[in-house]
Amino acid sequence: MRDSNRVTAVIFDMDGVLTDSEPLICAAATAMFRELGLRVQKEDFTPFIGTGENRYLGGVAAKYGLPFDIPAGKKRTYEIYLEMAPTQLRAFPGARDFVRACRAAGYKTALASSADPIKIEANLEIIGLPPSGWDGITTGEEVELKKPAPDVFLISARKLGLPPAQCVVIEDAVNGIQAAKAAGMRCVAVAQTFPIEQLGQADLVRPGIAQLTLEDLAGP
Repeated sequence: MRDSNRVTAVIFDMDGVLTDSEPLICAAATAMFRELGLRVQKEDFTPFIGTGENRYLGGVAAKYGLPFDIPAGKKRTYEIYLEMAPTQLRAFPGARDFVRACRAAGYKTALASSADPIKIEANLEIIGLPPSGWDGITTGEEVELKKPAPDVFLISARKLGLPPAQCVVIEDAVNGIQAAKAAGMRCVAVAQTFPIEQLGQADLVRPGIAQLTLEDLAGP
């Protein structure tokens, strides 16, 4: 592999990669919609996983034809989520160890998430990977076009001062894999949210982050 394409940074998605937060945000959103008089199913959210809360909530509201104030709905969803997270949010087994192994091996580590800063900061603190430990964090508020557009990963690479070819993305969602590949980055997927057979666009798929190795980052 040419030095210009040698992987020197690992960009992690957050929800579904580092934290088992998908069930919690789904529960919070379901509770928010229930307050508005709408009963939704968890499957309603599946197409919008990884696209940011605006689309995650707005897409479900549109499915049911519900007139929906996205800022107000998102604010209430986060309020419910942040009440639940301190006692219910967990890091995936192996997540902290793998991030620390990447840093110890000399890789830059960045976080690129479609979530808003309030959720990112809370999640990282709760799981023991605080914001201060990352070389760069890119949030959904910085990105006009959410995943599957590549913007969040391209911004992350620019913050690290690296070309896309030197970055590998760790993702769990179909939209995120498409975004990483569109950014020109290697993508390693973990089947913690979607089944392995749905993640075939990634360069490599592992059952979970606990099964990742440093050798997986650079590829063949």
